[in-house]
Amino acid sequence: MKLSPQQVQYLKMLQLPTLALEQKIKAELEMNPLLEEGYDEEAEATTEQEEPEKEELTEAEATKAEEDHTPDEDDKYSIEDYMNDDNSGYKAREPFDAEEKDEFPVADTQPLYHRLMEQFSMLDLDDEEIMIGQEIIGNVDEDGYLRRDIPAIVQDLNLTHGTTIAVEKAELVLKNIQHLDPVGIACRSLQECLVVQLEVAPIDPAWKALALRLLTEFYDDFTMRHFEELSKKLAITLEDLKRILEIVQHLNPKPGEGAFNAHENYVVPDFIVIKTETDFLISLNDRNIPPLRINKAYRELMSKRKKNGVSAETKDFIRQRFEAAKWFISSIHQRRETMSHVMRTIVEKQRDFFDTGEGLRPMIYKDIAEVINMDISTISRVVNSKYVQTDYGVYSLRHFFSDSISTTNGEEVSNKEVKRKLKTMIDAEDPLRPLSDHKLAQMLNADGLNIARRTVAKYREAMFIPVARLRRKLT
Repeated sequence: MKLSPQQVQYLKMLQLPTLALEQKIKAELEMNPLLEEGYDEEAEATTEQEEPEKEELTEAEATKAEEDHTPDEDDKYSIEDYMNDDNSGYKAREPFDAEEKDEFPVADTQPLYHRLMEQFSMLDLDDEEIMIGQEIIGNVDEDGYLRRDIPAIVQDLNLTHGTTIAVEKAELVLKNIQHLDPVGIACRSLQECLVVQLEVAPIDPAWKALALRLLTEFYDDFTMRHFEELSKKLAITLEDLKRILEIVQHLNPKPGEGAFNAHENYVVPDFIVIKTETDFLISLNDRNIPPLRINKAYRELMSKRKKNGVSAETKDFIRQRFEAAKWFISSIHQRRETMSHVMRTIVEKQRDFFDTGEGLRPMIYKDIAEVINMDISTISRVVNSKYVQTDYGVYSLRHFFSDSISTTNGEEVSNKEVKRKLKTMIDAEDPLRPLSDHKLAQMLNADGLNIARRTVAKYREAMFIPVARLRRKLT
C-alpha cells in the first residue's frame, strides 16, 4: 500500500516528542504564511451553529469523490467547506497567550578546548611549545583523554611546519597541560590520569606515597581487586588498604566530563498521569503547543474572484499553502488523539504499576495494537522517545513493555521485575564475598523463576553491574 503525503506527515509527527514537535510547529509557522498562532473564532462560531444532517458516505464513495474533485475551478468549493468538514482544528486546554511560561536562565558554559587554551596561554613558553600545546589540546577527547600518541603528534608538526621538535620536549609540554584545571586532563590512560591527580592532591605525604605505589607498582592487582595480595605487598593492614582505596576512589576518572545543570539534564514528559480516588487522570503535556489557525487575510484573498485583481497563479499558491496548513493542523489533532488512546491503554494494562509503583506485567506492542485497532508500527512511533510523569517518577514509555519470564507455578512475570529482584539481591550481598552469576541464578530459581545463569549475566550487564570479582569491597 502507498501512503499519501498527508499520512506520511502524520506518522512523522506521531514519532516526535513534545520538544521536537514545538520546533516543528515553529518551523512550519515560518515556512507557511497561511499558518498563524491563535484560535479560529469564525470556525468555532460556525461549528456551534446547528447544521442540517448530512448523509454519510462510504469509504469508497468518499475516495471517488476526492478523486473527482477539481480544485482549479473556483466555483466548486469555498474556504468554509474545508474549515467545517471535520473537527481537526487543534485546540489547547486554555488560551495559549494566558499561560505562564517558566523560563530559567541557563549558565553559559565555556568549551573544554577554550578553557584549557586560556590557561595554557598564561604559561611562560616559547613558540614551539605553544604550537605543541595547541596540537595536544586539540586532540583531547570529550572525556579528557589524549588518544593520540605523542610521537605521532610530533611527526605531524615537524612535517607540516618544517620543525625539528623532539619527543622529550613534547612530553614536557604535556606534563604542563596535565596540571591545568581540571587536573589529569590530556592523560593517555586511566592509570596516568589517577597518578597525576594524586601527585597534586592535598593529602598526608605518607598516605600519598602508599597510594602512588598502589597505582604504579601494583596497578593490576588493584584493578583485579586482589585485596589480600595488595595488603601483603604494601605491608599494611586491610584497614589501611581500605583508606588508600578510598583516596583513589575520590579521584576523577573522566576529568573532561562536564557537569550537567538542572536545565540541561531535565526530561520533559509527554504525558502526565495523576492517580485520583477512583481512576487515573491522563493528560498530554502540550501547554507549550500553540493553537493554530488559517490566516484571515489570505483566507479572504482565496475567496476573491479573478475580476477583483487576484491572479490565478496567486490563488493557486495560496490554495497549495492552505492545503498544507489544513493537513498540518489535522495531523496535530490526530497525533493528540492517537497518543491519548495509546497512553490510556498502557495505564489500563499496567494498572498495578500506576497504583503502587511496582508489579509490571509482561506486555508487547501487539497487546496495545489489538485493543485500539492500530498497527504495531503506530504503537512503536508513539512509544519512541516519549516519557510519562507518574506519582512514582518519570519513565520512558518503553519501560512498560517487556518480555515475560515463566514461573514454576505457570504464571508469567515481566523481565523488568526479574531485574529488580536481581538488583535487590546484589545490593544485599556481602561486599567482601559478592554473589556469582551462578549463585544468583540459583537464588532466583528458588524464588520460583525459571532463569539460567547466562540470562542473569545478560540482565546484570544491561544494568551496568560488574561481575562479582569487580564488586568486591573492603568493609
